[in-house]
This record gives sequence, C-alpha cells and structure tokens, in this order.
Amino acid sequence: MSLPSRIRPPRAATSTGRLATAVLGCCTVLTCLPVKAASDAPVAAEHGMVVSAQALATRVGVDVLKKGGNAIDAAVAVGYALAVVYPAAGNLGGGGFMTIELADGRKTFLDFREKAPLAATANMYLDAKGDVLEGLSTIGYLAAAVPGSVAGLEYARSHYGKLPRAALIAPAIRLAEQGFTLEQGDIDILNTTVADLKRDPAAAAIFLKEGRPFVAGERLYQRDLGRSLRLVSQRGASGFYKGSVAAQIVAASGRGHGIISQADLDQYSVRELRPIECNYRGYRIISAPPPSSGGVTICEILNILEGYPLAQLGYHSAQALHYEIEAMRHAYVDRNAYLGDPDFVANPLTHLLDKAYAAELRAAINPERAGVSADIRPGVAPHEGRNTTHYCVVDAAGNSVSVTYTLNDWFGAKVVPAGTGVLLNDEMDDFTAKVGVPNMYGLVQGEANAIAAGKRPLSSMSPTIVERDGKPVLVVGTPGGSVIITAVLQTIINMIDFGMNVQEAVDAPRIHQQWLPDVTLAERFAINPDTARLLEAKGQKLGPPQDPNHLEAISIGAPSLGGEPVGAARFYGANDPRRNTGLAQGF
Repeated sequence: MSLPSRIRPPRAATSTGRLATAVLGCCTVLTCLPVKAASDAPVAAEHGMVVSAQALATRVGVDVLKKGGNAIDAAVAVGYALAVVYPAAGNLGGGGFMTIELADGRKTFLDFREKAPLAATANMYLDAKGDVLEGLSTIGYLAAAVPGSVAGLEYARSHYGKLPRAALIAPAIRLAEQGFTLEQGDIDILNTTVADLKRDPAAAAIFLKEGRPFVAGERLYQRDLGRSLRLVSQRGASGFYKGSVAAQIVAASGRGHGIISQADLDQYSVRELRPIECNYRGYRIISAPPPSSGGVTICEILNILEGYPLAQLGYHSAQALHYEIEAMRHAYVDRNAYLGDPDFVANPLTHLLDKAYAAELRAAINPERAGVSADIRPGVAPHEGRNTTHYCVVDAAGNSVSVTYTLNDWFGAKVVPAGTGVLLNDEMDDFTAKVGVPNMYGLVQGEANAIAAGKRPLSSMSPTIVERDGKPVLVVGTPGGSVIITAVLQTIINMIDFGMNVQEAVDAPRIHQQWLPDVTLAERFAINPDTARLLEAKGQKLGPPQDPNHLEAISIGAPSLGGEPVGAARFYGANDPRRNTGLAQGF
C-alpha cells in the first residue's frame, strides 16, 4: 500500500530537543519562511523518491519511476527538465557530476564537468601588468567552458538506464514549448540577474517579458530550447555537439569574443571514475573524486572530526563548533593547494585521505585557540608540500543517484547563442586565474588548478551517497559553490552524530569556513550570542551568512539513521526550504 506523501514519524516531539533553540524556523537571512519550533516531517514513500530544486522537475522524475524507469532514467529526465524549469542552474550549457550506486552494489562516478577550450591559456584573464581583468571570467562568451551536461546525461542513460531517450526528454520538450507558470520562488531567482540578462538580446528575449521582469503567475516559454531538446531527442549527444545547435554556439562565441570552436565540441567526452570513499563512525561515505574537491575534502574533514566526541559535546556547542571550524580550515588549505583535474595533476589522494594524516592535523588544532589562516598554508607542517543545482533519486530496486550540475553563477555567463535557447556557463572562473587572487566564491587557489587547454576546473560539487553495512542509507547533495562541501558535511554529521532525521538535518542552520578569507560565515540561528562570545574568546572570527544553499537529501529505510520506518515507507525525502522552491515527492 502507498502512504500519504507527508507523514509525521514517531517521537517527532524529541526533534526540538535535538536541534535545541538554534533551529527556530531553520530560516536564513535571505528567506521569508515563517519561524517555527520544529522541522516538518520528511516526505515518506514506499516505491521511490525524487527531490529536486523545482517541483515540476521532481514530478517528471516521479512519473518516470512510475512508468518503470529506474533511478538513472529518472535522474536523466529530471536533468533535462531542470534545464527548462530551473534555468538559473539547470542546464544544457553547463556540466556536472553523477554519483551512482546500483542495486547490485556497484558504485561509479560520471564526470561531465566542463572543459577549457583548446585555445585557452593560463594568462587569458590577465592584463599586461599581470592583474586579473574583472568580469572576463564571469560574464560573456570568453567566460564559457565547453559544456558537458548533454554528453553526461546521454552517457548515464545509455550505460545505466532502461527507457528510450525520447521518453525521458519528452517532458522537458513539452515544458519548453508549452511553457510553465512561474511561482514566486522562480521569480526571486530570475530577479537576481535581470540587469545582466538585459545585456544579451537572446537571453533578454527569453527571460524578460517585453523588457521587464516576469511576475508570479505569468508563463515562461522557451521554444528555441524546445527545438534544441528535440534535436537531442532525435540524435542523442550529436544533436547538441554537431549540427545546427553546435554551429550556433560556435558562431555566437566568435561574435562575442569567446573561444569555443567546433573542435572543442567534437573532442568533449565523459569520464567514468571511481568515487572517493572513506569511513566515518561505521558509515561509508561515497562521493566525488577530482576534478571535484568535494569527496576528498569532506572525507578529510570527517577524518579529523572522528577523533572528537561531537555527540557528547552537543549540537552547535562552542567546543563542537570550534573543532568543526578548525577541521574545515585545515582541509580547505589542502583543497585549494593540491587538487585539480587528474589528467593534468597528480592528486595526492592517498595522503589526504589517510587517517594518520588526519591525526596530524588534529594534533595541530588547539582546543582553546582558533588557527590563523595566514599561518596555516601549503608547505608549512603539517601541510607539507604535497550557483548550481542538485537532485537525488532512489528507486524500489535499490538504485541510488546523486547529481549536481551547474552553470557556475546564476544563469552562467548570462549569454544565450541565438536560436538555441541554451544558457552558457561561466565555468572558467573556477580555474585559478592568478595564484593568490580569489574567484567569485572567495576561493584562493593554487597552480594545480591553473588554466590549460582541455583541462577541467576544480569543483566543489559533492554528490554523495552514505552506506551502512554495504547498503545506501542516505543520498545527499547541494549547489552553492565553495559552501557545497560544508553543507553536505554538516548534513551528514547532523544525522550520524546528532541523531536528526533527514529533514531536520537539511533544515538545520549551517556554518562555513574555507581557510581564506579568515572568517567563519554563519546562518541566522546557527550560533547563539553566548556561544558566539565563547568562540570569539577562542579567537574565532564570525561573519554574516553565506548565500543559502538548496540542499536535497533522501534517507533510505527510516527517517533517521538507525531509526524505525514509518509503516511501509522505505524512502524519506527532504527538500531545503531556503530558496522557497523545490519538492520532495515519492510514490
């Protein structure tokens, strides 16, 4: 029998005690959600679950599961649908990662990250004095790397899906050609980029209504994108990388002083890699390998934290937060200095994932004093010289998929090659334009991530699956640039260390520390005034909240890890309330 989509799990009254008063409302400074004393219950379902940042895309995925598709089929359909209904980050003109665990226990990782064009050079964003030219790597055609999303979705479908391509793309085509009604959450995101979109006539013709911003209740039509999707439906990846769509991308890039060529589109390929894996308090973490820094950095932080009794210290106590901040600080030093595209860089994974190395870092953490980021740097012991969207899908057979894909900033480079309807990414900003100069996310990165022709930029995307006894128990991920890693990390420790159910873990307010700048960002209600004073007495520098993530997660087996199921339900979905969009839905 099927259960109602929302059902209150047993003993829900204890949730307020676990989260204490810090989660009043789980509201961030940039949202308008009402304050409330406890999280809603996770969405419960018996046969499968989809969670994404846009309700229409979630429903597309659930329909695919109902029609006999597996989790990979649903993930592909959601990916194409998000390109239409979540244009700020859903995309055909970007790239991403997919972590898969199949019902038979096989685990794999698909890398369809964007690549630097063949004409790219290390100094392409510097002036004659060697200074970074502001805006060149973030807006316009020169900011765009070679897209990978269509290749990635088609690779996933052909290697691991069951249903035909046309069936999976048809809902996206319908939403593009027939339009869909914009809700306030959609409008809020569109309004973040109105001025930039106005500068590109093709983008303005789609995402503005006769030159003005859309308002809730109006419909967004994307007929050019519908035609591009039809070509992909008919011809697969060739419908994007060859023929009219490819020609329009190349021509627009040339007119806009970009460097994407037909040769770039011809040489793009998907990589299938082994995921990063590590153990934390009896759980197995499966996450993204380079060119993502996500899995390595999450595992390095968890390895450090495993030596501290977080549960005994208490959720967001001053001492627990101090240890979390310092573990993040040390791990981001390594993330920013040593990681890059494995085709170009020898990533020191064995060293960074070694629990003995984590013990060295832990020994360097003073329990009573904050580290000074300027003094914690590559080459100094123990660090010896060695806007995006996410969605999760699980199916009744036991297949689990975690997908993060991106245009980088909201609406990418804010340009649409005329006739395609395809927003291009600004992924080149994720490279190190100049050592010591931060990118748009404030990350100060090293030579390992320098620009090179055909190279994939380092990413923070962290599509993650957590196992217990060889079976998946949690699928999780989020957009958010450099804060992706810490948001996924905190969701994991919220469930493993602090006993939260999946919705509580997603709702709980977050902190973020990335080494440089030397400040810890905290959402509203993450740190109460007394705790803040204790942390500042230790030398911690606290700052305003980061932009909110839109994290999605699915707990498998019970609403909380080690908990009891609710009736016949096997899957429990949690959609992040921070962006006022998205939906968790199962059947």
